[in-house]
Amino acid sequence: MLMGIDIGGTKCAVVVADASGRVLKKERFATTDCKQTLKNIFEAAERLGAKDADAIGISCGGPLDEKNGIILSPPNLPGWDRIEIVSMLKERFGKPCAICNDANAGALAEWKFGAGRGCENLIFMTFGTGLGAGLILNGALYSGTSGMAGEVGHMRLSPFGPSGYGKCGSFEGFCSGGGLHELGRGKAREYMQRGEKPSFIKNGDCADFTVAEMAEAARAGDACAREVFDISAEKLGEGLSLLCDLLNPEKILIGSVFARCRDLLEEGALRVMRREVHPMALSHVTLDAPALTESIGDMAALAVAAYTLERNKK
Repeated sequence: MLMGIDIGGTKCAVVVADASGRVLKKERFATTDCKQTLKNIFEAAERLGAKDADAIGISCGGPLDEKNGIILSPPNLPGWDRIEIVSMLKERFGKPCAICNDANAGALAEWKFGAGRGCENLIFMTFGTGLGAGLILNGALYSGTSGMAGEVGHMRLSPFGPSGYGKCGSFEGFCSGGGLHELGRGKAREYMQRGEKPSFIKNGDCADFTVAEMAEAARAGDACAREVFDISAEKLGEGLSLLCDLLNPEKILIGSVFARCRDLLEEGALRVMRREVHPMALSHVTLDAPALTESIGDMAALAVAAYTLERNKK
């Protein structure tokens, strides 16, 4: 039996599954202050049978010290400062336990239970509020020397451009929900200065729109919205080209905004990849959306548990 603990900024879940990832029991509750939320996690784990689990896995937003099992003040979890959650769980339940950031855990989930099954070399990318990646290389999770492997959003793709990860022109700046919104604001101002009002702008306020509304405008033929997604698609292709030449993956899975706006982003990205990626690397890689969508948080935590159990058996 596997137990997964998904810790998010607004909600947490404790879930139990069999070895195949079939969920058997689950409890979900709001994330409040650190002390109360930890109490809720431990009590839920007790009720759901943590002492009978083969392993416990935790998925949580970073930064983390994955090697030592410590939560290091994530921005979406104020007050969670150096929480040694892995040692706390091991001490209470006496079971193998590990923690991964949400991108690494997502990569494990798709590799174990989703669209990455059977892959030896897989890149899983979050294209949501931010941009990060989890790397499965040569059949194992690769987290790097200090757990910072996969922070692809920090890569600079242009000297100028929208800001992401604290860096103008970064991969995250061009390819994230926040980055698309910033791009949309800037392009909308340009169009309005020329006397053309984009259809997704309400009442002349260039900030009052959602990425989903801009995507619908692009599908309806709005020139400004189309230009924003074309820019993002090109930069996505540039970033993926670097990753393909460096890591030679067989599959790249991109979630969230990409999965919802695939019709606006994929062909532009592939066009750049066909131009930029080494032909031998390009011939072996496919670009796809993840198979796990609404259940990704639960399955990510369970996949950390499954991976921990496997490693302990070696």
